[in-house]
Amino acid sequence: MAADPSHSSRPHARSRPLLSRRSAAAALVVFPASWSIAQPAPAAPLRRTPAQTEGPFYPVALPGDSDFDLLRNGARHYAQGQPAWVSGQVLDLRGKPVAGAQVEIWQCDDAGHYHHPGDGGRADPAFQGFGRVTAGAGGAYRFRTIRPVAYAGRTPHVHFKVKLGQRELLTTQLYVQGDPRNESDGVWRRLQPQDRAVVTVPFSAGPDGLQARFPIVVDA
Repeated sequence: MAADPSHSSRPHARSRPLLSRRSAAAALVVFPASWSIAQPAPAAPLRRTPAQTEGPFYPVALPGDSDFDLLRNGARHYAQGQPAWVSGQVLDLRGKPVAGAQVEIWQCDDAGHYHHPGDGGRADPAFQGFGRVTAGAGGAYRFRTIRPVAYAGRTPHVHFKVKLGQRELLTTQLYVQGDPRNESDGVWRRLQPQDRAVVTVPFSAGPDGLQARFPIVVDA
């Protein structure tokens, strides 16, 4: 009697799905491992904004009006100098916004005087001279002020301080890119070249005055 060819073919038919299932299982074991190897390396930490001296003119007592607009002090409006917006974002070393950070600035008026007893009380009362804002969820801050001016021994600059709760994270200074007096300023020159580039920014023409962007990176 001739052998039934269907008997010899059935075992092979059953083995194919089993082999396929085993191959798929092996692939699932190997494939995730290859995925983990292919993941990008963590981004390098951001460069921290360099710290600088606070200087002698941080306010002894904060003014009653200490908001973002240094061109209005109470009911007075300051009309001297070149109006400018200074804005940026406070980030930590991983590039994450530091929500709730307090950003303070202080600077001299257009005649080179601070609101401070050490400067003889000569500052224009219409110029607020000091401002404070709280960074939002995205870490953003913004001030309305004037392009900083030079005074005896110093190139144009704006003082900055960043706090988070009770912690003081940074005190530094902002400089004007391209100002020829930078090279003769001892505070600016003490910075390393790469740090000078971080704190020296352009003041560019905008629709409502000069615009300066100053991102701040802190170890928060």
